[in-house]
Amino acid sequence: MDDKVSIRLAYSDDIPAMVKLLGELFDIEDDFTIDTKKQSRGLELLLQNSHSIVLVAEILNDAVGMMTLQRGISTAMGEYVGTIEDVIVSQPYRAMGIGTQLLASAIEEADQRKWGRLALGVDLRNTEAIEFYTKFGFTKSHMGVMYRVV
Repeated sequence: MDDKVSIRLAYSDDIPAMVKLLGELFDIEDDFTIDTKKQSRGLELLLQNSHSIVLVAEILNDAVGMMTLQRGISTAMGEYVGTIEDVIVSQPYRAMGIGTQLLASAIEEADQRKWGRLALGVDLRNTEAIEFYTKFGFTKSHMGVMYRVV
């Protein structure tokens, strides 16, 4: 099998495959519930937003991984910053360097846009993910993530 991975910007035709990937992610994260209509709508909104970036990892025209980045403004930094979400590589394709390629592409995209910082949330029980992000220079914060549905 030719397992050459390409990382590219997502487009609307990728939404069904990305929803499946999000299903895999939400299966391993207690905080989120799979709702394909909501995930499809969220992806549509991201793709329509010029300040958001959706990356897809592809092998043989099959989406095997993804991540999203969203621009915000930090008063602490006085500049644009980015938030990384929805990082997932499908189970059969893990440990092939795809996550590394996705994250490197995300960092490059943020750098090109002159975002001063990237932040992400990580399940504190997922030590592998924490170790992975640490290799890219992410550090733990004393800030915690809290949610409220409005």
